[in-house]
Amino acid sequence: MPPRSRSAWLRTLGLLFLILAVATAVGVLVDRLFPILTVTALGILGWHYWRLRQVLVRLTARQRLAPSNSDGVWNELDRLLYRTQAEMRGRKRRLMEMLRAYRAAAAALPDAIIVVERNSQRIQWFNEAGTRLLGLRYPDDIGASLVHRLQPMPLAHWMAAGRNAEPLETFSPLNPGATLSLRLIPYSDQLWLLVARDVSRLLQLEQMRRDFVANVSHELRTPLTVIHGYLDMFDPDEHPEWASMLSEMQRQSHRMTQLVEDLLTLSRLESQDELATEEHISMASMLNTLRREALALSQDKHHVSIEDTAGVDLIGSGKELHSAFSNLVSNAIRYTPAGGHIRIALTPDPDGGAALSVIDSGYGIPAQHLPRLTERFYRVSTSRSRESGGTGLGLAIVKHVLQLHQARLEITSDVGQGSTFACHFVAARVRSRRTSSVPAEHSEDLA
Repeated sequence: MPPRSRSAWLRTLGLLFLILAVATAVGVLVDRLFPILTVTALGILGWHYWRLRQVLVRLTARQRLAPSNSDGVWNELDRLLYRTQAEMRGRKRRLMEMLRAYRAAAAALPDAIIVVERNSQRIQWFNEAGTRLLGLRYPDDIGASLVHRLQPMPLAHWMAAGRNAEPLETFSPLNPGATLSLRLIPYSDQLWLLVARDVSRLLQLEQMRRDFVANVSHELRTPLTVIHGYLDMFDPDEHPEWASMLSEMQRQSHRMTQLVEDLLTLSRLESQDELATEEHISMASMLNTLRREALALSQDKHHVSIEDTAGVDLIGSGKELHSAFSNLVSNAIRYTPAGGHIRIALTPDPDGGAALSVIDSGYGIPAQHLPRLTERFYRVSTSRSRESGGTGLGLAIVKHVLQLHQARLEITSDVGQGSTFACHFVAARVRSRRTSSVPAEHSEDLA
């Protein structure tokens, strides 16, 4: 108990004993001890009940009366209640200021923010951008079903995924020509946060970039072809002094041609939402083809082997997958020192899918670079990439090819130990191997 409260309590007890002592003395003098003590005790009890009633009235009426300066226990109780009420009012005022600040910040956001009740999927609150982007009206739409209110947007199955819902790009209910990106964020057990962003401008800029890259790459084809033609007309034997210059010019022109072809391939892949045609791909033949290409590119400098423990084929575009797998194999050859090992493996996945992995014993890649490897033109080592002849687009092409096949690229690496690039395909892309397929040659090496 705080000292001030203890002092007030002791003073009240002292006053009580003093009153009872006086009443006892008076009762003894008039020879009416028990009646006087009874009346005195009842008076004291009545006074305390009256003060208790004052406290209850003060609490129920929520009066803001300043406490008196007396020293009794009831005055101390008044003082403590007044202090508690003042603290609660201050806390409430700060909470209200914070709430106004949060609402002002939410109202200033360009993205639509909607608070949705988890079980009923009913709207609890939305900001001003919810009206501008989604057509919601306050207060009419508070408590309305989000799915029904935003029809015909395809939200029912998407919201049913809950925490596993991926970002959704869909049309705006107010402007079918606009595109909205929706994200569902569960931030409590009962409430979800729906964030809608207008990405129409970003998509337009992205399409402009793709068109620009595709057009420039296409226009570069013709002058590069002319340059190749003229360079081929020069005979280094006739002009020995030009031999080194002609060789370097031819090497750089070929590198430029490869860069243009990769840009065109990447632009074509980015413009596709799905595969134009699908076919049954014989993975036994694919593995043998990859091995032959690796041996040719290696020029007897590496040990190349294949492994086929899955015994399955894939459904998809054989041309696109061959391009992706070839990129991984050629990267492994380029970044593995002479005498190193490259293994191409087709293995089963636990979920019924399959994975094609390219494992090398090369230089390895530092962990901080792994998340950005599939970005276009991203290089771990610029000098080493240029020396090896890479364009910086190979893994970007691989990523987009796999996305068209609902597959994913997983990269693991240890510096000085080597790297593993694994293409994981879902079970829907896997088929039993046809008996007519050419069997893959297991563990066939070239030293």
